[in-house]
Amino acid sequence: MIMGCQKPSWLEALYTEKFFAGCSYHENAKKNEKNVCCLDCCTSICPHCFPSHRYHRLLQVRRYVYHDVLRLEELEKLIDCTNVQAYTINSAKVVFIKKRPQNRQFKGSGNYCTSCDRILQEPFIHCSLGCKVDFVLKHYKDLSPYLRICNTLQLSPDYLIPQEMGDELEMTRSTIVDCDDPMSSYSVSSSGSENMSMPMPCTEIVRKRRSGWTSMCAKFMANSNSNKVSDEDMATSMISRRKGVPHRSPLC
Repeated sequence: MIMGCQKPSWLEALYTEKFFAGCSYHENAKKNEKNVCCLDCCTSICPHCFPSHRYHRLLQVRRYVYHDVLRLEELEKLIDCTNVQAYTINSAKVVFIKKRPQNRQFKGSGNYCTSCDRILQEPFIHCSLGCKVDFVLKHYKDLSPYLRICNTLQLSPDYLIPQEMGDELEMTRSTIVDCDDPMSSYSVSSSGSENMSMPMPCTEIVRKRRSGWTSMCAKFMANSNSNKVSDEDMATSMISRRKGVPHRSPLC
C-alpha cells in the first residue's frame, strides 16, 4: 500500500488503462475486449489473458451509459466508497470510475458533486470514484485511511469465458471401446495383406459434429466377426452416413 498523497498503482491503472478496446496480444481472437483490470499487474486484460492472471487480484470493469463502472460490492474491498453515488444495473449497485463533468454548472440550492458539479441524490456528494479520490487528496492530502487491505479478489461468477476459448482449452480425447471379440488383434496393412500380430483397437474420436463415427465404429465391429472388412466397406459406410444412399426414380 502506498501511503501519503500518492495513489496506489492499481488505482492509477483504473484511470489510465483503456478498457473495452481490442487486446493487442489476442487481436485475431473473438471477444477480445479488455474488460478486466489485473490489480497485481496494473494492466487491463481480455478473457483470453485470464489463464496468465488466474491467481492475481482481478476486477471486472463494466459499461453503463457509455462509461466504465465497477461493482460497489467489489470496489468496497479495496477502498472506502462512502458518499459516492451508486447506480443499479442488473440488481447490482455500481459506481463510475471517472468523473463526468456537466457542460452547465449547477446553480441554486441542492446536492451536487464536490468535483464536477453534477446533480446528485442525497446524501451523496461524489458522483464517481475519481471525484472522491480528488476530493480526499485535495483536502486531507492522505488517501491511506480510505484504502483497505485486499489480498484476494476473483472475478464474479457471472463472468463468462468465450465459448470458442473453452473449445480451445478442451483437449481432443479418444475413448477406447471395450471389445470382447478376438478381432481386436486383427489389422489390415496398407498393402491389403492381413496381419494377425498387430492389434488395432476400435477408437471413437470424441469431437463436435463427429457423432457418425460411433455408428460406423459399431458397424466395423459387427462386420469384423467374419474377418471380411475392406477399405471399400469403410468408404461406403462413410459416404452413406454423410450423403445417404442415392435412389433412382422408377422408369415409366
